[in-house]
Amino acid sequence: MASQITECLAATLSPDPNTRVSAELRLSELFASPGSSFEVPYTAFSSRPTETGLALSQLILAQDAITLTTIAKSDWPDEYPELLSSLITLLSSGSPDFVHGAMQVFTDFIKGDLTEDQILPVLRQLLPVLLTILGSKDIYSALTRARTISVFRQCVTALFMVKDQHPQATKEAASTILPVWLEAFQVLLNIDPKSEVTDTSNWDGLAIRVQVFKTPAINQTLDKILIAFPRAMKPYLEAFLTASVVHLQALHATFTEYYLSSSEATPGSSEEEAIELPQLICPILDFVSAVTREGKQRDWFNMNNIGSLVAAVFDFVQMTNEDEETWANNANAFVQQEDDTTQPYSVRVAGFDLLSSLMDRTQAETTRVFQLIVGQVIQSSHHQREAGRLDWWRPLEAALAAVGSQAVSILECLEDEESFGRQKPIDIEYLLSDIIPSILNLSHYPFLQGRGFVFASQYSKLLPITLAGQYLDAALQVIEAAEAGIPVKISAVKAVHNFFQGDAKPSVSALAPRVTKSLGPFLFITSEDTLSLVLETLSVILEVEQAKWLTAEMAESLVVALLEVWNKNNKDPIFHSILADIFTNLAASSSSGIYETIVKQALPPLTSAIASAKADESWIAESAIEFITSFVQGSPEIGLGEGFFALVAPSLFKCLGETEDRVVLQNGITCLTATILKDPHQLLSWNDGNCQSGLDYTLKLIAKTLENQEEFGGLVIGDLIIHLLRKAGESVLPILPQLLQAMVGRMTSAKTATFLQSLVIPFAFLINNQRDTVLSLLEGMFVNGRSGLDILVQTWCENASTFHGFWQTRISTLGLIQLFVSENPKLRQLIVKGDIIVNNTNRNVIMTRSRTKKTPIEFTSIPFPVKALKLVLRDVQSSGDSATISARGGAATNDIDSDDGVSCSKSQFLYRDALTQSPGFSSPVSSSNYQIFNEKQDEDWDEEEKLDPASLGDEFAFLSDMIGPRGVAFDNDDLIQESDDDAFKDDPVAKMDMQERRNLDPSSSQRSRPDEAWIIYNIAAEPPLTLPTPPDYFLTQRYMVLVTFSYRAQQKLTPLITDVIRRAFTSNESVLSNVLAGLKPVSFRVSIPPDGSPPERHPYWPVDVLTKDHDDIDKPVACLHLYQHNLTFSARMQPRIEAVA
Repeated sequence: MASQITECLAATLSPDPNTRVSAELRLSELFASPGSSFEVPYTAFSSRPTETGLALSQLILAQDAITLTTIAKSDWPDEYPELLSSLITLLSSGSPDFVHGAMQVFTDFIKGDLTEDQILPVLRQLLPVLLTILGSKDIYSALTRARTISVFRQCVTALFMVKDQHPQATKEAASTILPVWLEAFQVLLNIDPKSEVTDTSNWDGLAIRVQVFKTPAINQTLDKILIAFPRAMKPYLEAFLTASVVHLQALHATFTEYYLSSSEATPGSSEEEAIELPQLICPILDFVSAVTREGKQRDWFNMNNIGSLVAAVFDFVQMTNEDEETWANNANAFVQQEDDTTQPYSVRVAGFDLLSSLMDRTQAETTRVFQLIVGQVIQSSHHQREAGRLDWWRPLEAALAAVGSQAVSILECLEDEESFGRQKPIDIEYLLSDIIPSILNLSHYPFLQGRGFVFASQYSKLLPITLAGQYLDAALQVIEAAEAGIPVKISAVKAVHNFFQGDAKPSVSALAPRVTKSLGPFLFITSEDTLSLVLETLSVILEVEQAKWLTAEMAESLVVALLEVWNKNNKDPIFHSILADIFTNLAASSSSGIYETIVKQALPPLTSAIASAKADESWIAESAIEFITSFVQGSPEIGLGEGFFALVAPSLFKCLGETEDRVVLQNGITCLTATILKDPHQLLSWNDGNCQSGLDYTLKLIAKTLENQEEFGGLVIGDLIIHLLRKAGESVLPILPQLLQAMVGRMTSAKTATFLQSLVIPFAFLINNQRDTVLSLLEGMFVNGRSGLDILVQTWCENASTFHGFWQTRISTLGLIQLFVSENPKLRQLIVKGDIIVNNTNRNVIMTRSRTKKTPIEFTSIPFPVKALKLVLRDVQSSGDSATISARGGAATNDIDSDDGVSCSKSQFLYRDALTQSPGFSSPVSSSNYQIFNEKQDEDWDEEEKLDPASLGDEFAFLSDMIGPRGVAFDNDDLIQESDDDAFKDDPVAKMDMQERRNLDPSSSQRSRPDEAWIIYNIAAEPPLTLPTPPDYFLTQRYMVLVTFSYRAQQKLTPLITDVIRRAFTSNESVLSNVLAGLKPVSFRVSIPPDGSPPERHPYWPVDVLTKDHDDIDKPVACLHLYQHNLTFSARMQPRIEAVA
């Protein structure tokens, strides 16, 4: 049976179709027989089908390679040990077909089937053979040699993947293999590229160069090496950059001949695989962009080379014949290429990206080059036009498009140069006043004419008021003209969008009504990207002066047109988003009567759509609810208007009660939340006639969302509950216990961070206002044998560090403070999850899911007050205090979050050794014990050259401006509030001075609380230590705790620390009230009790107290140091919490 199947398989590879068909029929009969299995075909491949199959046509080669790769995934190396040697033999055979098939197998094989231990041995055998093929010009074709580079690129990727697991072996391979290949690439690229395009029959010679610079960007050969092994690439980088420029210059004439000047077909390749010049140009541009962004080869990027690059980009970004034909007849394609977010990848896009990289790196120099080359292009275009050349406009359009694509960076550069009193590097005003106006009249050249409109709008900030109005008027004339073509009309609409974006000039704002009327007809005749552009332009226009110029007639017409657009495109979420913004802007119009007009016009059809939408047409209800929410959000501050919610509620609640679509439910929750914020009385007063109120339906929706295991509600359900409690608290009181019970019960099964935040934050809000009442309710709740208090506290502590939102994090901190100062004994006895236990298994190791599954992460267990204090300290340290200190002259630091969420400063690690040597620190703890943050330096990355002093000065000046007196106020809570949810802007918590509320002094309690000392020296206990009771611990262990924080936080936390130590450790002779109050040394010592009794049994306990400035008087930070029988305070800078044993 096996031999018969082998013969049939071999016959299926025959060039004769009759033989193949007969073999396939015979195979069907054999596999239908009892006893046959898939094990038998393996015999065919193990008996050398590879040599037979890979020698046939390209199609069969490809299929056979895929089959062999599939088998190798399961059988190699155990069941197919000879596979590798067989493929190497094929590569060395000298047969192009054998080589081609073998390389295809290797490409797929290396990509996904080699383990970390197998990659290096395979590459050691494979790469030398591939290099031999690459250099055998007389034996192998250019296409075969090019495939070796494709396999090599995959090998580089594989090397990079095992770099961390086998650093020494990878380093050795990179140092021995990569230089040889890079030298080979250098030799190949030094050959004149013109020689590869002189053959008019095919461009096979370009294939090698295409593979060296292979596109797309993520697969570029040189980019792969540059990113993965920069040290190996460094000696060759300048040569490759120079070769890139040479290629761009040498190939421009060919590019012009085949892509700009004629419609003649390109030669292509001798095989089915197409070879086009853009396949080479794009990756060359991308490679240079990557080097530019990395900041490498500073010396190479001089004015000459920057000029050559920019000139080449200006040449290659010209519109091709294909572009002109496509864009003239396809409005959507033209809009796509003009939009940064939808641009299809092309030479034009790659060129603009390179210009952007150059602007980011050398802004002023690149802008000066723009000025020089644009002037040359203007003169050259003028001469070509006078000479009668029909395509004279292409270079000018490309130059304006290139300079326009960098408008934001150029405007920023002009402002910077002007602020330093230097000459402008480019004269945009000259172009706007002398060049662009003449272009706007060239109706026979619509692409150039349209480019003039767009260019003027991109630099509208530099236009005088009157000239801006004239430009906009000219654009409107084009929009209104019936004879204007697609390119110029779309360009005019794009220009209108740019003119109105941001702060529109008065002359521009005055034309808003006319623009709105002109764009109205486009809503009925455009589609897809063109329609999106029209809608976005309308949205921007309606923001001008809060649409006070809008009339009721115009608003009514707009609503009708917009609803028609929605009916035609109700499945497109992009249109939903744009239309929602437009409806919000319409509703927010300051013109009298507009809101009432649009609500009367739009609300009935929208509610009808919600009521009639079928279950399998959820997008209709989804978008209709979103639009109603837009009207609510844009409504006047006085409310929604009489009857608004009464009209919406029946269909809305019916839809939300029946649907299971998550997006519909999310939009419905958002709509109800907006209604509660804007006009809660309407929801609370509405009822369905069957004694079911709007509040009842809202609570049913909350229950439905909590019960759903998909947790699609995320943050929206939390916002609904919070605002319901804030705006309708008294109405919710009767059902509050049931609501809290449902939320606590859901905490036990919730998984996502956003959903957990939605469950915890309402409790934080309630605890901050009615702590004891809520705690009493929680103590009486039980879920699966656990009390509600335990569930809430555990969930809160584990997830507090992931909460986001300005108000949400504030209310969480305030709630934790309330719990911390509470006298509730059950609360203080709760044990919660502490820090990650760092051991040899997870130290300096990225814990992936597979590693975590094998070795679960373990945590310490600590008292809740300890965890609460740590979380509050985290909030203190993230408040911006260190940034404020830095602005006054101290060193700014970058915060690093520890596993438990406590923020620390990277700079603090620089002071660790100094701390151990400070006066008063007599502990012999070695500096190695302080190794908490271990930053591994990748030896392959090194500093190439020193920074230029001038540029370094500019960078320091920029940083000085940022943190100086007139810079960013990092600790200004008001600035944070402005960017947060407007729904909380008037909430007392948002307006609260948190610095006043961060005083955690529990001195109001008259009873001694020794356990608070345990909190202090437990606050950053490093795992895996198991801490016994405090007295025994101090007698038997040496232990150090460092608690450091900024000056402002010190002033607030000092009362807590001093009071804790005073009541827990000191005698009547104590002077500890002066701790941290001044910089003069203060010391106190008492005798050690002979019995080593704890504080509660003996009034005296060994204490040393010392405060000292340590050269940083203006930046003091408290450090708490406990070890054995000594307690020492010392002033030191930078925020930090750490612990060592």
